Order: sequence, then C-alpha cells, then structure tokens
Amino acid sequence: MKSRNNIRIILLLLMVALSVGCDQASKKIVREKVAEHETISIIKNHFILTKVENTGAFLSAGNELPDTVRFILLTLLPVIVLCYGLGYLLYKQRLPTLMQVGLCLLLGGGIGNVYDRIRFGSVTDFLHIDFGLFRTGVFNLADVSIMLGIGLLLLYSFKKAPLDKNDLRSLKTS
Repeated sequence: MKSRNNIRIILLLLMVALSVGCDQASKKIVREKVAEHETISIIKNHFILTKVENTGAFLSAGNELPDTVRFILLTLLPVIVLCYGLGYLLYKQRLPTLMQVGLCLLLGGGIGNVYDRIRFGSVTDFLHIDFGLFRTGVFNLADVSIMLGIGLLLLYSFKKAPLDKNDLRSLKTS
C-alpha cells in the first residue's frame, strides 16, 4: 500500500514538473528569440506572439503598487498558497483523479509564474488572441495551465457526487 502511495506522489510531482517545464521552456525561447513588444503573427492578426514583461498580476494588476506591497501580494502570499496546495495534493490520500489533475495544472502554472517573479522580477507573457468578440490580454503557458486547472476543478465541483451512507442517514432522520 505504501509503494502505491509513493507511485501516486511521484506521478503527481511529475505532472506538476511537466507543467512548470513546458511553461519555463516556452518563456526561455521567447526571452531569447523575441524582442520586447515585437509582434509575430501566427494566424493573421488573430493569434499573435508578443513579448511583454509583466511586473503585476493578471493583466498587469498591481503594477503600480509599492515594491514591498507587490512582493507580499504577488510573491510571498502565492508561495504560501502554493506550498499549502502542494501539501494538500500530496498528503490527501483519496482525492478524485479529476481534482488531482486540476490541482497539478493549477500548481504547475502558479509555480512557473512565481519562479519568474522571483528570478527575473517580472513574468514573461507572450501570447495574445483576438477573434473580435473573444479577445485576451497577453498571457503565457503558465496562465493556460492555471485556467485549465481551474476549469477541471470547476467541472469536478459541478459533478453530482453520489450520497454516502452518512448523507443517507441524515436524510432519513430529517
């Protein structure tokens, strides 16, 4: 039983590492090959690569905050939350698979962006989508991982869970 749990932990850490690795590899390529604010059209003007160093959070929120406040809100607190999330993922034995995968993606994306903030002082964003009604800000693969993770966690939360014996007993006594 213990070896099965060790395999589970290794697989979870591998998924998180894969998410971080894809994010960091893509950012490394962009940092080395794309000039600041350079625009490279992938699909006409609908899908664009453009390098932006974001010192704030989502859509540059918090960019203008004092350095100490920005450090606390955008680096220190996320590190604490990511450590808690990783501990929860690894030590909570019976999490449903969908929830485990969602947490791995969410944690991997978060780690990728926090790593950038600590190492470079900003997060490298480089993807932009514009299909008229559907338009994004500039984002990166860590953001994609985070959004996919949140999507899976939302999907899990909306799935109707079967009632267990305790739920059935409480319904009978009501």
